[in-house]
Amino acid sequence: MATLGELERSVMDVLWSTDGSLSANDLRDSLDSGLGAREVAVTTVLTVLSRLENKGFVERDRSTRPHLYRSVTSRAEHTADLMHEVLGTANDREAALARFVGQVSPQEAETLRALLGGTPTS
Repeated sequence: MATLGELERSVMDVLWSTDGSLSANDLRDSLDSGLGAREVAVTTVLTVLSRLENKGFVERDRSTRPHLYRSVTSRAEHTADLMHEVLGTANDREAALARFVGQVSPQEAETLRALLGGTPTS
């Protein structure tokens, strides 16, 4: 799975928090307000979007001008994919899972039990 750089993560955060599609200008405006004093050029945003499209994170709608971009997967799907990928690199998956489960909060443990078919969450 492709990793995300800082600006790529920022762009994806905006797209993941948006229900629809956004233009590069809309994304730039959202990034500028979220990054404070750091201004991002629209050409930089377009470059990042192109890279994200090549990595399979975004889709571009070329039927409109300006082009619109949307995320291909949700933040939850991306997080789950990352977790699965990292687990796949473990020499001892059982030990890695045990360590992970040992560090979750009681509420997260209850959610895991419910998801695995145990007791339902309240």
